[in-house]
Amino acid sequence: MRLRWQRITWYLLASLALLVISSFSVVAAEGGSTIWLPLILRAWPTPTPTPTATPNPIYSGEATYYDATGGGACSFPPSPEDLMVAAMNSPQYNNAAWCGAYVRVTGWKGSVIVRIVDLCPGCAYGDLDLSREAFGSIANLSQGRVPITWQLVSPQLEGPIRYHFKDGSSQWWTAVQVRNHRNPIARFEYLSNGTWIEVARTSYNYFVKSGMGKGPYTFRVTDIYGNQLVDQAIPLSPGQEVSGGAQFPPAP
Repeated sequence: MRLRWQRITWYLLASLALLVISSFSVVAAEGGSTIWLPLILRAWPTPTPTPTATPNPIYSGEATYYDATGGGACSFPPSPEDLMVAAMNSPQYNNAAWCGAYVRVTGWKGSVIVRIVDLCPGCAYGDLDLSREAFGSIANLSQGRVPITWQLVSPQLEGPIRYHFKDGSSQWWTAVQVRNHRNPIARFEYLSNGTWIEVARTSYNYFVKSGMGKGPYTFRVTDIYGNQLVDQAIPLSPGQEVSGGAQFPPAP
């Protein structure tokens, strides 16, 4: 009985298809030949379009706290005058890609903007390890661990970006760190004989290249939104900082 109904069903579908197709045939004026027009089928209902990805998504996780100094895995110097800092969880650290980024962390007590300066090896995806000062702005220290949401932000900063040359840098081995950047850094390049050369980033947040030359350099820095800053005549300055000429615009 089941097989019989299947045959009937297929017969009805085939008949319907022939009826629809025949309705789209046209007889030409000359010669009486038949021209078959294409049959366009569309699924119903129309699939819902995939929403556009948010440039700055909101992450969820948990916050803990530690005795932060402002230094850490990102190789920034201690900042006792500003301890609104945090350590990024290991899964999202991404070879120092978050170093120097600013994020707004929200807990039950309020929100605070912190700068990423360190790595939290034991933290799960979405978690942040905050300084005591920052944690106290979103929860009570006695709680120890609290649920949070956080999002990348683009705060107003004083002055342009800065280039710090690591101790020991020379024309044969050069390590440059970008500091005071409003947005996370995606790419660092230098100009050599008219060609831009991309420099790899290390997990300790320096862009390191062998044979960059003795300078002065022309640097090009690109943030994660595609904004670029170009600075010329940057001298080789081991252990020192050199100011750039501009700051990145705010995030879209």
